[in-house]
Amino acid sequence: MSTSGNSLSDAFVKSEVNNGISSISFFHQASNSLPGHILSKLSDAIRNAGQDNDVRVIILQSDGDRAFCAGASFDELLAISNEAEGLKFFSGFANVINAIRTCPKFVLGRVQGKAVGGGVGLAAAVDHCFATRFASIKLSELAIGIGPFVVGPAVERKLGTSGFSQLTIDASSWKTAKWAAQYGLYSEVFDSSEEMDVAIAALAKHLASSSPSAMSELKKILWSGTEDWDTLLNDRAAISGRLVLSEFTRNAIQAFSK
Repeated sequence: MSTSGNSLSDAFVKSEVNNGISSISFFHQASNSLPGHILSKLSDAIRNAGQDNDVRVIILQSDGDRAFCAGASFDELLAISNEAEGLKFFSGFANVINAIRTCPKFVLGRVQGKAVGGGVGLAAAVDHCFATRFASIKLSELAIGIGPFVVGPAVERKLGTSGFSQLTIDASSWKTAKWAAQYGLYSEVFDSSEEMDVAIAALAKHLASSSPSAMSELKKILWSGTEDWDTLLNDRAAISGRLVLSEFTRNAIQAFSK
């Protein structure tokens, strides 16, 4: 998680389509954190790409060569004043995960650097995720009194209960990219972004020439058992939206922000 930094105009979500491959990139000046307007644009971009007949496969990535995603914006968390606002904010993460889940195209993840909280959730939600050796992960939510409730189902689906438990209980420790790959979060870990990009491009090109119908049916099978996530993740968002109002969380976020 991260403070939101300066002007919102510095943040963006961009989509570009080339040869059947949609590259969706997001950026925020505070280590690619995810304020509400970025979450909303991300979910819209993924849904739009899923409905675009010119798109066969999607690559989800963040801009820059350092952090992949710092998770929720601390400034926005502190600005939440009631449960309805809390539900709305955390539903942003739920909407992105569900957009990936229900998208009829495969979503490939590109993780070039550290991922925290919601960033781990994004890496877990994509269908196939590549990373560099710098892409260590941490679920820090419990340390500020919230818990990774919204991203939890996606993370547990990929890492299993053991991996998810280790991440969420030891909320202050980083796990290496190698550890994340061993537990199934990353499909492969590369020494550099350049090597990773070669592998992503090769797989994306192959998928772009594959049968859209076959890939759509396969994706349904791979996500079998998650049909209740629209309700489940919304319920989880309500839990986080309630807990973020606690005095413990307010004090913890202020301490982290200093």
